[in-house]
Amino acid sequence: MSTAPKPSREPKPALVFDDPLDQPASDDTDRGWGERPSGDSAADLRRFLDEKPPHHL
Repeated sequence: MSTAPKPSREPKPALVFDDPLDQPASDDTDRGWGERPSGDSAADLRRFLDEKPPHHL
């Protein structure tokens, strides 16, 4: 006669009925989109020219 192990009774996560649009999503910020701290315009131009694709010469 074999007995099956009793299933563990873990508590289920609570349901949250808040409005999801009240909270900003992680992609609503500029973080991670290549934003760099503002610098001088010469450094910006140098970066633009360094990263320009070859077909935009």
